[in-house]
Amino acid sequence: MTPQDFSGMRITVAGLGVSGVPAARALAGLGATVTVVNGSDGERQRAEAAELEALGVTVRLGDGDTLPEGTELVVTTPGWKPTSPLFRAAEQAGVPVWGDVELAWRLRRPDAPPWLAVTGTNGKTTTVRMLAAILEAEGLRTAAVGNIGVPLVDVVLSDEPYDVLAVELSSYQLHWAPSVRPHSATVLNLAPDHLDWHGSMAAYAADKGRIYEGNTVACVYNAADGATEDLVRRADVEEGCRAIGFTLGTPGPSQLGVVEGILVDRAFVANRQQQAQELAEVADITPAAPHNIANALAAAALARAFGVRPTAVRDGLRAFHPDAHRIQHIADIGGVAYVDDSKATNTHAAEASLAAYEHIVWIAGGLAKGATFDELVRKSAARLRGVVLIGADRALIREALARHAPDVPVADLDRTDTGAMPEAVREAARLAEPGDTVLLAPACASMDMFVNYTKRGDAFADAVRELTAPDH
Repeated sequence: MTPQDFSGMRITVAGLGVSGVPAARALAGLGATVTVVNGSDGERQRAEAAELEALGVTVRLGDGDTLPEGTELVVTTPGWKPTSPLFRAAEQAGVPVWGDVELAWRLRRPDAPPWLAVTGTNGKTTTVRMLAAILEAEGLRTAAVGNIGVPLVDVVLSDEPYDVLAVELSSYQLHWAPSVRPHSATVLNLAPDHLDWHGSMAAYAADKGRIYEGNTVACVYNAADGATEDLVRRADVEEGCRAIGFTLGTPGPSQLGVVEGILVDRAFVANRQQQAQELAEVADITPAAPHNIANALAAAALARAFGVRPTAVRDGLRAFHPDAHRIQHIADIGGVAYVDDSKATNTHAAEASLAAYEHIVWIAGGLAKGATFDELVRKSAARLRGVVLIGADRALIREALARHAPDVPVADLDRTDTGAMPEAVREAARLAEPGDTVLLAPACASMDMFVNYTKRGDAFADAVRELTAPDH
């Protein structure tokens, strides 16, 4: 494997930010003539432009539609839609378009470490970090990279001698990554999301399914989500690559699953028909919510595909602690648990979060992104003690509650300012009884009220800390 020679190529990078700046910097260092185009022109963009211009990169702010003359290759950052005028112009001119992940793949050195890759509608970051923890427990040099925030371009060009990489890939990144061929990969789950970007559920699923192309050892799928197994069936993999399922129930041959509170492996054992290898206990997983157990099984399957020992799976899962705003327990007040799952920005994630608790006062709402809520409410209605609604599209959830949970008390807060969160938490505390969980799992994006889901979760945690037990 020899990295591609970019010397003298005229390359346009679409977008600045976390992915664009490293791509432009790397290509300039490899001798390419680089132009960066970016639609916005603000203080942050000008600072990034100044950094790149000092390296000889041309930066064009305020115009992301026009293809610079003479462009031989476009490298795009993940957020740009395939329908962007820049890409239409590139297609008409016969200019290829790569994503930053495709660029990283082509920049790999001859001794490059293999990739264990993870995608899915929900759970990607948690699973990748679990996987990295397991690999580290095995004594391997690894890193959690990709869509998790560490640019792959920087990683593949670094001098760090990695043994293997745990790689998170979004559907955006996979769309523009036709050559990527992981050692093993998983699609954790599939639910409607980002359809405005992909154009249809079929296109979204197809882009997710690219992660299985060329796998050499294992395609790991969710046995409870037939769509992921269908993607495995359609994938063009290397001879000998196996389909490995994970399930929250008793595993069959070539699966990992759960038996009496024990995570077990019936895939990477000598006799898959008769043997099962114990890996860890459910109690080793934090938090031990059903969807997080599924994440752990997927991470374990990828690690086992790479030859990791069972004890390292156990030790890695014990060492792992999730990022903030992912089913994060904030406090117990007056016998009521307060849990922040602000990262649940779509209905699929919220459904998994709601399924983790028996009696819930649910704080929900925000920007729906075209989602509907009937199925979510119908499945969760029996668990709801009460609901507090906030945000621009809360009426959509309120209407679904009226249809499928008409007896559940609803506090509808007619406000979309950041100060709504303390009021929402006070209303939730009023509705809650000892033994309940007040759960922020909005099922919506945050940008109508907050800069991002992190700020929304922080506001929830701050509001919870303002409560005291006598207030109940």
